Amino acid sequence: MRRFWLLFAQTVTVCLGILFIINTLRPDWLRIDSVDDLNATQSSMLPVASYAGAVQRASPSVVNIYTSKRVLEPVLPLLDDPELARLFGNLPGFSRSRRATTLGSGVIVSDDGYVLTNYHVIESAEEIEVALADGRISNAQFVGADPDTDLAVLKIDKDGLPPIPIADTGAARVGDVVLAIGNPFGVGQTITIGIVSALGRNRLGINMYENFIQTDAAINPGNSGGALIDTQGRLIGINTAIYSETGGSLGIGFAIPVGVAQKVFEDIVRQGYVTRGWIGVEPQDITPDLAQAFNLAAQEGVIVARIVPGGPADNAGLRVGDIISEIDGDPVDNTAGFLSQIARLEPGSLAKLNVLRKGRKQHIELQVGQRPGRREGR
Repeated sequence: MRRFWLLFAQTVTVCLGILFIINTLRPDWLRIDSVDDLNATQSSMLPVASYAGAVQRASPSVVNIYTSKRVLEPVLPLLDDPELARLFGNLPGFSRSRRATTLGSGVIVSDDGYVLTNYHVIESAEEIEVALADGRISNAQFVGADPDTDLAVLKIDKDGLPPIPIADTGAARVGDVVLAIGNPFGVGQTITIGIVSALGRNRLGINMYENFIQTDAAINPGNSGGALIDTQGRLIGINTAIYSETGGSLGIGFAIPVGVAQKVFEDIVRQGYVTRGWIGVEPQDITPDLAQAFNLAAQEGVIVARIVPGGPADNAGLRVGDIISEIDGDPVDNTAGFLSQIARLEPGSLAKLNVLRKGRKQHIELQVGQRPGRREGR
């Protein structure tokens, strides 16, 4: 053992001697001359993350949208009162006309000029103008919209339009890196980065049908209708809303998943409106008090609060107070999920419901109808 430590001490002494000689004769071998050299050394050791390729693939397909409409504004301060404005606002001398403009973003989804954007970007617009990433400008034709998902389809007449690559439905995962492309505050096309914070966000009170991708990529006014892409430059969502108390980005943004956007786009282009299932009931969530009143073990399913006379549910014998727990074998969690499940059903198809009525399970089969609603189209 003593011999081992002696050998170790001699080896260390020799190494230190060699290091001293090298430092004396060639000190530049062991010295970094500047901070730049240090940074260069460190940079060569670290992998470089860049999403330039994804941006190059997707950004030519993202457009800026400018809309304008004629609005009346009161001349007299007293007309700021809604009731006075209603009585006198349209009379000559009490109001004046001006052009109000708004801005947003859109995504080219086909090479023949179809553009997806948010409905609230172009709602009530009298003129719609689209600015392409290459600097060209075109007037846009309004094709149709689906206010229930806040999506709209426009058409522009230009050559050489690059459609955005589209990701597979359900490709987004929590934790994936994403980039938002749009025109925030009208400053021009801007890229922000973040991750997918959550999937399937609903019950936010933004749209009738909610199934949002939540992201912390900065989304600001003007980003609405723009693209949320993955690191391969593929579209995974249409940016649509932010959570904010100030009007600026707070790191909580929402995008409509590409699967929802594709169905809306295809239905509007094909028939001018979106096809959705409907059974004619008004559902209600099961609260703890209701669960206790109905002697339920869990707060799962929805209670039928109202039935539309003559609707599919009425014709099938569904009753007020019934608790719907499953649709075609899929569990029902709450009213938001229930409405989305019904909307996905094909009108004319048969749906099988598992129902709890006065403590007894029943199976009810009904024919799905076409959901009535407002249609914004050609």
